[in-house]
This record gives sequence, C-alpha cells and structure tokens, in this order.
Amino acid sequence: MDHLSKLEAQSIYIFREAFHAIDKLAMLWSFGKDSNVMIHLARKAFFGQVPFPLIHCDTGIEMDEVYAFRDRYAKEWGVNLISHQCPPLEQTDETLPHAARVASRKTLGLKEVVERHRFIGIIAGIRRDEEATRAKERVFSPRGQEGGWDVKDQPPEFWDQYKTEYPPGTSVRVHPLLHWTELDIWEYIKREDIAIVSLYYARE
Repeated sequence: MDHLSKLEAQSIYIFREAFHAIDKLAMLWSFGKDSNVMIHLARKAFFGQVPFPLIHCDTGIEMDEVYAFRDRYAKEWGVNLISHQCPPLEQTDETLPHAARVASRKTLGLKEVVERHRFIGIIAGIRRDEEATRAKERVFSPRGQEGGWDVKDQPPEFWDQYKTEYPPGTSVRVHPLLHWTELDIWEYIKREDIAIVSLYYARE
C-alpha cells in the first residue's frame, strides 16, 4: 500500500469511528481544498453518501465562484447542508485585527449552530503541519462546555486507539486529516481528481 493509500485508509477509519461513537455529528465545509478532500473521504467511508450534516458558517463575503461551487456540489453530492449566517462584525472584539474579527465571526456562528442543533461532535479539517499548536492536537479532541481546548487534558492516542467516551457536557472535535501534509492533500486531489474551487487555479 502506498503512502496516500495508507493516509486514506486511516482517515476512513477515523470517519467510521466517529460516526459509530458520536450520536450528534456534523462536519465543517469551508469549500477549501482540505474540506473537499474530507467530503471525498467521507463518501468513500460511507458508500458514496455523507451520513451527517455539513456546516457552512457564512460570512457573506465569499467570492461568487465559491458560492457557485457550494450550490453545485451540495446538490450533486446530495449532502445535508446547514448554511448559517455568521453574526455581524459588530459582535466581535473591536480591538482585534480585521482578519481575526472575521475569523471570530465564524467561531461565533459555529457556536450558534452547535447550540441550535445540539451537536456533540464536529469534524474539522486541520492538519498538524499548519502551525505549531496543532502539533499537540488529537484526532478525537475533547472540548469543555464553553468549547475551550485544554492542551493539558488531551487523551493519549497510541496505535490508532481513540478515546470516544467522555463525561456529559463534553463536545469533541474530530480531525481526520491531522496526519496529512499540504503536499499529501494536493497529491491526493490529483490522484482522485477531486473537485475544488476554480480560484485555486486562477492566475494574475
């Protein structure tokens, strides 16, 4: 089995473990390359279907090509899409830089969706190679009642044995791409011919 096939098999295993263990499960869909790879892997894991909702925290500032991609593939893949309008910029911390305030809108929007639908598990597309703090993340990463992440309270994960039972009130972030690199993502997109937003290939 080659490198990409091993990564694929591990991620499919993670998806199935999460679906089996977590009652109220959803996955983030940003329409970026990583989240489209996640959808592709989820469809492989569940025989062509995605058996949980996809969440889009909509800031209303995406380019037209992104919304066109969303509308086309949400229909083509037959997904249950929850597109939630994020709170306005005025509800974020005005002392933050603009980019951080936009990110904060998405965080607030996700919190609203989680509370409204009572989701326990959220699948996200982070990778360890993106930044140093994520190197300490776990595949199944527990969060407190306010959604906070405590780096000192992360369960060990040896030999792909994941802790999937937590005390009441705990939510979980699931990271099926944690062990991938950006190069892995691009090589997998090429190998599997995965659809991504055309803006990735735009030239000045």
